[in-house]
Amino acid sequence: MTTPTRGRGPRADCIADAAGGVTFDIAGTGAPDALLVLRRRGGGTGDTVRLPLTPAGGDHSRAVLPGTVELAEGHWDAYTDDGAAVEPGIRDLRALVGRVPGAGRIAARVPYPTADGRLAVRCWLRRPHAEAGDIGMAQGACTVEGVLYGAVLGTGAVAEARLGGTVHQVPLTAVGDGGEHFALTLPYATLAGPSVDGERLWTLWLRPSEGAWPVRISRILDDVWDRRNVFVYPAHEGEGYRAAPCYTADNDLCVRLSPGT
Repeated sequence: MTTPTRGRGPRADCIADAAGGVTFDIAGTGAPDALLVLRRRGGGTGDTVRLPLTPAGGDHSRAVLPGTVELAEGHWDAYTDDGAAVEPGIRDLRALVGRVPGAGRIAARVPYPTADGRLAVRCWLRRPHAEAGDIGMAQGACTVEGVLYGAVLGTGAVAEARLGGTVHQVPLTAVGDGGEHFALTLPYATLAGPSVDGERLWTLWLRPSEGAWPVRISRILDDVWDRRNVFVYPAHEGEGYRAAPCYTADNDLCVRLSPGT
């Protein structure tokens, strides 16, 4: 396996499709057996995908990552087969906006530029999956609407806020007749308890029915690879605490609590 070098490789334009595929158009032509290499950050020897580069007209080559190729969740960095990091070009992500996945596993891939100017692909692989939608503010609470994929809401469906071994459940409301759209209201005071002596990050989950495995509530079905600084919600000042919904670096939905002012 080629070890990545500090050198920079060619620039690649990307087109993402709604089925989870990504096409890479790369400036320059390589040898007949040239490859585009995707390597999962922090992964092992098996976390490498090699995509053949084929002529694409002019002085460009093309590699295609089909949506049918399964990639583990994480950040996949792009390299040439001699180990040089590929630079990001134009990224056409329009097909990801408002995406409705098909049946089966959900593979979400978003090409993005890293902070140090390299090309990477953020990948998620979920089934089932609870996609967060509109998030609203109520009196001392937040409201969340979303869609459940790969499962149907049944008897005993609840939302769960978790912090370590502590779990708080709130009722889950089915919206419509399909059994997939849901809504919930989460009171902040329930999470704050008698006092908040430091920052707490409560993770939000959906349990589709009594006894079912919980499903993480996230938002991954669009073109945003990191929502932390893009989707910022107003904080509620409670009795001795401050609370607001937020997303993690993995686009998982949480509620952040901190001591009040």
